[in-house]
Amino acid sequence: MKQVDFYLAKWKAVVLLVLGRQAAALAVFNQMQARWPQDAYVLASRAHLLMESGQKQDALADSEALVGLQPDNAGAWFNHGYMLEDLGRFDEAEVAFRRATELSPKLDRAWYGLGLVLIRQQRYDEAVAALKKNTELQPMSPYGWYQLARVHVDRQQPEEAVKIIRHLKGFEPKVAAQLERETGLLVGKVS
Repeated sequence: MKQVDFYLAKWKAVVLLVLGRQAAALAVFNQMQARWPQDAYVLASRAHLLMESGQKQDALADSEALVGLQPDNAGAWFNHGYMLEDLGRFDEAEVAFRRATELSPKLDRAWYGLGLVLIRQQRYDEAVAALKKNTELQPMSPYGWYQLARVHVDRQQPEEAVKIIRHLKGFEPKVAAQLERETGLLVGKVS
């Protein structure tokens, strides 16, 4: 009977989410969590909805329970790091992102998150390494490139930032233009 009850509740929550009724879906996940407190799906779903609704401490508690329940789940560690970073707990976020990258070295989002946390800690050399890994894994995403250019500017390495801006002009000209405006580094057209 547990299986049927669980899947009916899950289906109800998903339908509510599709209908844009996040608060009602959260109420269903709250009921599910009361019944199945150690279920990874319930913990992850509830943490996501709690975070979206601004109940960040409660979301973090569910996330902590989830990584305790699934210590080898890279995605759970990434989400945990994201929540910690959002709360300004950068040292803990760094640990979570590093765990995610250890478990799944190709998880580009975790490398990006790690880079952002290291930037916040002004550990630029380490941030460069993390962001380079992110751009290797996601070469066509402008986000890692953008942050990498900003770090090079902060490190007083404008020539490296210019190389990135030039690279971005080839596939993300708007991001390249934004970097030019923000840094004052004007780069000629790509030939």
